[in-house]
Amino acid sequence: MKAYRALIPALVLLAACSKPNAGSAQVPGLEQPNRAPPADFAAMKASFAPVVKRAAPAVVNVYSRRVVRQQVDPFWDFMMGGGAPRQRVEQSLGSGSIVRADGVVITNHHVIDGAQEIMVVTADRREWPATVLVDDPRSDLAVLKIDAKGERLPTIAIDDQEKLEVGDLVLAIGDPFGVGQTVTNGIVSALARSNTGLADYGSYIQTDAAINPGNSGGPLVDMDGDLVGVNTAILSRSGTSSGVGFAIPASTVKQVLAAALGGGHTVVRPWLGVQGQDVTGEIARSLGMSAPRGVLVGSVWPSSAAARAGLRNGDIIVAIAGQPVNDVGAATYQFGAQRVGAGVPITILRNGKEQTLNITAEVAPNTPAPDERTIAGNNPFSGVTVVNMSPAEADTLGIDAFAGQGVLVTRVGAGFAQAAGFQPGDFIREVNGRKVQTTRDLAAATAVASRNWRVTIERNGQVISADFQT
Repeated sequence: MKAYRALIPALVLLAACSKPNAGSAQVPGLEQPNRAPPADFAAMKASFAPVVKRAAPAVVNVYSRRVVRQQVDPFWDFMMGGGAPRQRVEQSLGSGSIVRADGVVITNHHVIDGAQEIMVVTADRREWPATVLVDDPRSDLAVLKIDAKGERLPTIAIDDQEKLEVGDLVLAIGDPFGVGQTVTNGIVSALARSNTGLADYGSYIQTDAAINPGNSGGPLVDMDGDLVGVNTAILSRSGTSSGVGFAIPASTVKQVLAAALGGGHTVVRPWLGVQGQDVTGEIARSLGMSAPRGVLVGSVWPSSAAARAGLRNGDIIVAIAGQPVNDVGAATYQFGAQRVGAGVPITILRNGKEQTLNITAEVAPNTPAPDERTIAGNNPFSGVTVVNMSPAEADTLGIDAFAGQGVLVTRVGAGFAQAAGFQPGDFIREVNGRKVQTTRDLAAATAVASRNWRVTIERNGQVISADFQT
């Protein structure tokens, strides 16, 4: 379970304890409760047991394992005469839900990230090796498959039509700390939390149902026993539950699941093609707005669907597909959740008046083509891996497509470039006075024999030039 440091001290409430009253069985209202099954829906709400019986059989444990190279103390290694590099085994524990009877499981990306072996343990304690169908870091979801060998496993329904409201009762089911399947209850504390720092793409359900390490990937369940979210993170000072947990909504779960069941290995999402900023109180006052809301458009990608639909710099996006947006994260999520090819109504404020534009949901353009290369030879870029920057590539890397265009450094390996101080995220602009716009340009420029090099790069918006000798 991802844990995040809280910004305020936790409050600990101590329940008052009193000596049990031996005669309490005769006090009206304290008789032994009726253990008969609930007779109707209203009675069922008096106990969560029917909900748990419906959902819990489909909740699984997910164990992942990977072997990593262990850091060795150079001094100790020298004294012991060297030897083979040491390795250690890292294990991760999480939860998941069986969403299709032939063994399709949904869990968190961070539960299986980098795993070399994944095991799923079903509620009846059987162990199943699992393979990854789709691993989507942007949403922090992964879809696994176990071979059920023709057996129909218990499943949990995904309810993305549920109109959750703040205050609705929910259950969190999972395996916290590896103690075994555990159920906790709470309410929906908030909806559409996008400024959580968890990811650049997400709009989370907040709940006070106790979520702890090991709950990651387990279901957040409504009173019908359906999955309405996947528990993914907590906000905590101690790393344990403090009543502020976050779950990925069922609509996102279905989007990732649809990609996996459709035979894809990645999730294809629409791209709005807009750079904007949250409307603050100061911005709202300067624009004559009665209250701050929406996203102020700063740039629109040329020839994008948004540009063709007439979206302009200075417009304020206040709703996407009927859902209000109040920050950039919410706008990215709401548009990205739409079906590719669909027309999406975008409500904007322009010159103080509200109007609606219909924008086609399109994927980010992949121009120029990626063309990843690793540079070698006697030149300052020896050891760097570069790629042509495009909106599609930026989307894949999870970076801002408006940060720059041209040739982007994605990795710096052993070589001259590492010693020279090049970093991932640098844009290469010129080599010996020759403009560099594609990786092909860079390969041609570095193929020229030279000992003296004049290099210009862009880093965090700042243009830097330097001279090198090789």
